[in-house]
Amino acid sequence: MSNARNKRNNKNEEQGLDSGLLDRVVKIKRCAAVVKGGRRFSFAAMVVVGNGSGQVGWGYGKANEVPPSVQKAQKQASRSMIHVPLVEGSIPHEVWGRYGAARVVLLPAGAGTGIIAGQAVRAVCEACGIHDILTKSYGTNNPVTLVKATIDAMSKLRTREQIAALRGLNPDELIEA
Repeated sequence: MSNARNKRNNKNEEQGLDSGLLDRVVKIKRCAAVVKGGRRFSFAAMVVVGNGSGQVGWGYGKANEVPPSVQKAQKQASRSMIHVPLVEGSIPHEVWGRYGAARVVLLPAGAGTGIIAGQAVRAVCEACGIHDILTKSYGTNNPVTLVKATIDAMSKLRTREQIAALRGLNPDELIEA
């Protein structure tokens, strides 16, 4: 038993999957192709992966069975991770994200608020390590496009120090809004 577990861990390390990552399966879709003998089913999985401290990514995998599709999505998600700046368990400022017909607004919240979000946006926030946030989605309610819109919004986040560096100022010189 222990030997099988070691082999599995070694296989995950070879594939680049880190055991310290949190993964959330957002959606599993079943697709049917009509062939001569009947229907052939395949599965597509949307997975969000994060380290719980500001790194998050998404992946989409397709296979003839559910577990291989989830593994493919996890592998793709771990390769496409972005860094999200966090301030005291929330985000630094309000931000809008868009992908296709999905629009998502993310608002910083005070400590103790929790994650006020739907299923797809909540999965991204939890994987990223955000504890307090207010969100609202507009347009489509497709989980795949909502995840992509949320990742788009998170990629636009900047801290005060980053903005000050871009403007060539000290962070203390920025005007409080």
